[in-house]
Amino acid sequence: MNKYELMFIIACDVSEEKREELIAKQKAYVEAHKGNVEGIEKIGMKKLAYPINFKNEGFYVLMNINLDAQEVDAMGKLMNITEGIVRHIFVRK
Repeated sequence: MNKYELMFIIACDVSEEKREELIAKQKAYVEAHKGNVEGIEKIGMKKLAYPINFKNEGFYVLMNINLDAQEVDAMGKLMNITEGIVRHIFVRK
């Protein structure tokens, strides 16, 4: 198991309930695949460096996780097709 920082951006037009649901969904995915979440930091609404899908703001979330490398790839693919998540990046610690 490797330690990762997962940063993802949720679209600004997503409701508060849906936003919490997306965060819980990512946490549940990690735990379901024998990983663990060390911490979740909701950074909040920030201005994007450049417009993405004609939006200038996004809600930033930082998660510190422990997960296998192949599960990180699978999780990244799932996040690519998840509606509401604009961008994500995994950084190995």
